Order: sequence, then structure tokens, then C-alpha cells
Amino acid sequence: MDQHIANISLLVTDYDEAIDFYTKKVGFSLIEDTDLGAGKRWVQVAPSTQQGSALLLAKASTPEQIAAIGQQAGGRVFLFLQTDDFWRDYHAMTLAGVTFLEQPREESYATVVVFSDLYGNKWDLIERK
Repeated sequence: MDQHIANISLLVTDYDEAIDFYTKKVGFSLIEDTDLGAGKRWVQVAPSTQQGSALLLAKASTPEQIAAIGQQAGGRVFLFLQTDDFWRDYHAMTLAGVTFLEQPREESYATVVVFSDLYGNKWDLIERK
């Protein structure tokens, strides 16, 4: 059996502002942006070297979805961005204006820092040891 997670849906308020944040501040690539009509788009972003999973930027359209923007993990870290060079990515993201919620720290398993996306979802930037 060959399975993998292809996309993780991330609720956003606006496709273009989300594309801008993930491509210009986090350094992801725009994989696809297809107009589906009626104001819907199929938008995927992923780290440039990513093989497999991508974020599917999904514009919230119901009151329940709108209420969940930025709280998809109930205030916990939602996604983990693993890197092969923590300090390169940390400095690039800092210069691009990404909001970090703490100072980088050395743990027994990794160098890690929590950052927030433009909606308030928490992410770990992590380089495993």
C-alpha cells in the first residue's frame, strides 16, 4: 500500500494575502492556483523542496469556518516546518517580517522556535538533531 497526505487544508480569509505571506515571508513556492469559478480557487503552497504534502489554502465561506481561522489547532502548535538549516530560515523569516512568539531554543531533539502565521496559527520551525 502506498499512501501519503497530499494536502492539509488551511482556512484563510483571502487567497492573495495568504499566497503573499507563505511565498514572500515563509519562503514557500506557489504550486497551483486554479480558478474554480464562483470565487473559489484551488491554491496549493509548499516548501520549495517539498515532495508530497502541500498546504491547500481554503477561503473560509461559512460562519463556522470563519470562526476557525487562526484557531485550527485550538491554540496549540498546528504545523511543523522542518528545515535542514534552522538559522538560515530563522533569519530569512525574521527579515521578511514573520512574527516569532519566543526566542529560538536548543532542545535535546532539535533547535526550535514557534512562529505565527498571518492568521495566528502557531507553527514550529524545527531542525532535528
